[in-house]
Amino acid sequence: MKKKIKMLILGIAVVGVLGGCSEADTVSENLSKSADSFQVQRRVVFFNGITDKYLLTVEGRCALNTESSKKLTVTCKIGKDKYKKHYLGLSDNVSYFVEQTDAKYEDAYHYKVLFRPEAIVPDIDLQTSSKSQHEE
Repeated sequence: MKKKIKMLILGIAVVGVLGGCSEADTVSENLSKSADSFQVQRRVVFFNGITDKYLLTVEGRCALNTESSKKLTVTCKIGKDKYKKHYLGLSDNVSYFVEQTDAKYEDAYHYKVLFRPEAIVPDIDLQTSSKSQHEE
């Protein structure tokens, strides 16, 4: 009986979590995943909030890392397997705005899970011994 109650509660929780996702939430999440995979053209503008002057603009297929409140990391794909990474400091008067410059089709009913093979399979250097003269 306890097992059935636990399963019922778990089922209700799952429906509640899944039911809380609107179409806009799903599309937004899919766009974010696409942008983090360098599939979305963006313009990142840094500006001084006091003087209203633009300080810097970064454009391209760029992914953002906003984990720190004091810095922003912008990584842009500039060619096949070629990337540039920029570290930008933020302060009380310097902020940024990110604009998606091209429209991208995202299906609200398609769920994306992106795996990075290098994160799953570690980089392994294979080293073998060469044949010695005795083995030949």
